[in-house]
Amino acid sequence: MTILKQNALGIGVCALIAIPCWFLGEAVPVVGGPVFAILLGMVIALFWKQSSRGNVQTGIGFTAKKILQCAVVLLGFGLNLTQIARVGAESLPIILTTISTALIMAYLLHKLLHMDSAISTLIGVGSSICGGSAIAATAPVIRAKDEEVAQSISVIFLFNVLAALIFPTLGNLLGMSNEGFGLFAGTAVNDTSSVTAAAAAWDGMHPGSNALDDATIVKLTRTLAIIPITLVLSMLIARRDNAQFAAEAARNHSVAQHENACEGFSLKRAFPLFILFFILASVITTLCVALGADASWFAPFKTLSKFFIVMAMAAIGLNTNLVKLVKSGGKPILMGFCCWVAIAAASLGMQAVLGLW
Repeated sequence: MTILKQNALGIGVCALIAIPCWFLGEAVPVVGGPVFAILLGMVIALFWKQSSRGNVQTGIGFTAKKILQCAVVLLGFGLNLTQIARVGAESLPIILTTISTALIMAYLLHKLLHMDSAISTLIGVGSSICGGSAIAATAPVIRAKDEEVAQSISVIFLFNVLAALIFPTLGNLLGMSNEGFGLFAGTAVNDTSSVTAAAAAWDGMHPGSNALDDATIVKLTRTLAIIPITLVLSMLIARRDNAQFAAEAARNHSVAQHENACEGFSLKRAFPLFILFFILASVITTLCVALGADASWFAPFKTLSKFFIVMAMAAIGLNTNLVKLVKSGGKPILMGFCCWVAIAAASLGMQAVLGLW
C-alpha cells in the first residue's frame, strides 16, 4: 500500500488520460485505445516537461513499468498452457530468424556507420528481443552510459509507436489471418507494450479474433532470449577486458588492476519476474478449466488487463520526448529503422515459407 500511495498521483494522471482513450478505442477500433494513449501522452509531454512534474513523475514511471507488468500477468488468466505450447513452438523458427536478423543488421550498420558499440548493441538487442526490458538487462553487462541507454530506448519506442499504428493496417492489406497477425505482432514488434497495442487494435478490427493472446504468448517466448543473449555478451565483454588487461600488462610489465569491473550476468535481471507470474496465472487458469470451471470467469481479468495496457501506453507517451529524439542524431534512428524493417520482413518471409500466413 505504501508504494501505491507514493505513486498515486502519477497513476491517477495516467488513468485520467486512459479513460477517454479507452472509449476512443472502442469507438475507433482500427486505431485502438493503446495507440490513442501513446499519442495523447506524447502531445501532453510537449507542454508538460518531466522537470516540472514533481512527485507525479515517479507514478508515471511506475505505471509505465509495473502497471504494464500487472497487465501482462492478468492476461495469463485468459490463457491455458496448451495454447502456450502450440503457439510458442510454432513461432520458434520465426523468433530465431528475427532475432538473428536484427543482431546481424545492427552489427553491420555499426561497422558501416562507425557508430558507438554500446548504442549499436542496445538498439540491436532492444529491436530483436523485447525493447526496454532487453536494454535494461543488457546495459549493466556492457557498461553502457546513461545517455546511451536513454537514446536507445527513445529509438526503440519511436518504432514501437509506428508499429502499433501501421502493422494492423499492413496485416489487413496483406490479407493475414488472425493467427498469422498474432504471430507477426509477437515476432516483429519490439516492446511488449506495443505488441499488445498492435494486437489489441487488430482484435478491435476483427470481432472474434484472439490475436492479443497469441501475440502475448509469442512475445513472452521471445523474451526468454534475454538470458542467452546477455550471457554471451557478458562472456564477450570479459574476453575483451582480458585482452585489454594483457596488452596493458605487456606494456607496463605488470598486471593492470581493473577498477571498473563488469557487473556480469544476473539471472534475476535477465529474466523479468512478471513472466513467471504470467505463467503461474496460466497454470491456475489451466487447472481451473480442467476441473470444470467456465473460461468466461476469467474475462474480467482480461478487460482489466487491457485497461492497464492503455494506462501504461499513456505513461510511455508522457515519457517520450520527440524533440530530443529528433535532435539526438540520425544514425541511431537509421539503425532502429533498418532493424525494424528487417525484422518485419524476416517475420513475414518466414511465415510465407512455413505456410503460416
